[in-house]
Amino acid sequence: MGENFQERRRARRRRRWGGRMARVMTYAVIAEAFLIPLAPLAAMAVLLVGGAALLLRLRIDPSFHLRRLPYDAPALLFVVIGLLSVAAAPDKSFSFYNFYHLVPIYALTYLLVGQTLRTARELQRIVLAMAASAVIVILYGFYQFIFGIDISAMKWVDGEAFPELSKRVFSTWENPNILAGYLDIVACLAVGLMAALPRGWRILAILILVGALACLGMTYARGACLVIAVVLAGYGVLRDWRVLAGIVVIGAGALLFDPVLADRLLSVFTRVDTSSEMRLAFWESTIAMILDHPFLGIGWGVYFMVYPEYDFYLQGAPVQIVHAHNMYLNYAAEIGVPGALSFLWFFFGSLTLAFRTPRKTPLWEAELAAHESAWKTLADVRAGLERWRRRRFTEGLSLGLGLALISVALNGITDHLLFNIPSSMLLWMLAAMTAAVHTAAGEMKES
Repeated sequence: MGENFQERRRARRRRRWGGRMARVMTYAVIAEAFLIPLAPLAAMAVLLVGGAALLLRLRIDPSFHLRRLPYDAPALLFVVIGLLSVAAAPDKSFSFYNFYHLVPIYALTYLLVGQTLRTARELQRIVLAMAASAVIVILYGFYQFIFGIDISAMKWVDGEAFPELSKRVFSTWENPNILAGYLDIVACLAVGLMAALPRGWRILAILILVGALACLGMTYARGACLVIAVVLAGYGVLRDWRVLAGIVVIGAGALLFDPVLADRLLSVFTRVDTSSEMRLAFWESTIAMILDHPFLGIGWGVYFMVYPEYDFYLQGAPVQIVHAHNMYLNYAAEIGVPGALSFLWFFFGSLTLAFRTPRKTPLWEAELAAHESAWKTLADVRAGLERWRRRRFTEGLSLGLGLALISVALNGITDHLLFNIPSSMLLWMLAAMTAAVHTAAGEMKES
């Protein structure tokens, strides 16, 4: 009798502490989502807290188990090959130091987010946190643009080719191009969620979209501006002509209002400046690296060490080139072709998964008519409305995530934004969110 009492007491204690660890995991994911664009070190700190809570929950809560996500295998393969590539590095100690300071952060983000987010309610909370931080980033970008920030001494633009361009905002990110890649993601998520949210939240999504596009113009990042134009125009043609019309109006207004932006964007098609020439040279040198080191690459994180051996463009100039300005070539060069293929499997698998999420929720009027005989009370109608809203939200979020990953894929052609630590953390979080959304949508469809 006494033993049974003690056993029940221990079981209640484990459930109680398991619930506490679950809440810590949830709060850690929400905090990381909010802090990644604003304070990356703080985001890493809460990530470690959430990871510790995950381990404790696994130990003390027998009802909690790790679930398998669709693209765990390529993610793990990428980590293993990245570690093996350290053996090929010219400076193995630095390569290993760089690897274990970065890759575990990305993998833990994917693990924690993927194992924590299991319901539409949890997904809504993390999206709200991401929206709040996006608003802060955008407002700070407007502040920089209004009050001025001179970037003439910063090597972000060819001053001879664009003499009138002396102001580019970067907000809380390291430089305008990285901010622009982030704003592309924000805009895509806003577009996906616009049609899926109730009226009040839809207006907020539209405001964030317009603010993100305006701030994107202030970065004068040619590649990111063209990428978002292609993504949203394609979405408008295939899904919603209103988005296409809005992009045309906003784009035309921006080009008329800001001749410098128009000149900057048109330069992609009309002339070759130093920035374009350097990228072509970097790509040629990087392809040579890949041909010389196809299997394990040159080693994780040591591109800047090896590039001088393949440099024909800078010819000894005192400039350190830290990445290839192309996401695909950079991974193939540093961790070899197999490592790059594992990343592409993970990345494009997550992208296609976002568009495989079921999107067949009917309009609320049709839903109400279909259940008219089954829903007898007002409480039944309210519960049905809540379920309908959750399904609509997951569909819109999945679409936004898919568009966001397309923007990352296109931006990766002309830059390697994932060299930036917060950008990589955000990407792995988006991939985990995609898996969580897909699983939640499938469960709601079955129920």
